[in-house]
Amino acid sequence: MSTAARHTTPIAALYTEHNGWLQGWLRRKLGCSHRAADLAHDTFLRLIDRDEPVTLHEPRAFLTTVAKGLVANHFRRLKIEQAWLETLAHLPAAEAPSPELRAELIETLVEIDQRLDALGPVIRRAFLLSQLDGVPQAEIAAQLGVSVPTVKRYVAKALVACCFDDAAR
Repeated sequence: MSTAARHTTPIAALYTEHNGWLQGWLRRKLGCSHRAADLAHDTFLRLIDRDEPVTLHEPRAFLTTVAKGLVANHFRRLKIEQAWLETLAHLPAAEAPSPELRAELIETLVEIDQRLDALGPVIRRAFLLSQLDGVPQAEIAAQLGVSVPTVKRYVAKALVACCFDDAAR
């Protein structure tokens, strides 16, 4: 029996009992009933995808914790999309990518952001200083209080995480 099939019944009961409450909680956080419904749905999908069964003594606290992560991801994605749209606004109309390519690029930027975030703040900072700001490695090392070889390892680790699917797992 698949993981999803094993967990369906407890999650179905959890959904029946708490989906309305969760959507209301999310609607107050987001100010949008449609986005709240989407994130409530995503919350329950996360539970279905779990490897271990869901047995809860405090279901609303658990659902809130999962939903808070999804809300944070939602706002982070909006921030990335806004930065991308601001970048596009500076391009001549003839160079602007198609809507399909825009969507693909946003998905790629969000994925890279998630991969860099998973590496931790120091590695992410070293990578961004190096790759986006063009700061020399010796200067990055001084800023971060680490050696130049450490900066090189950080940048290499971030490059691998951004470029290879297996590295992010």
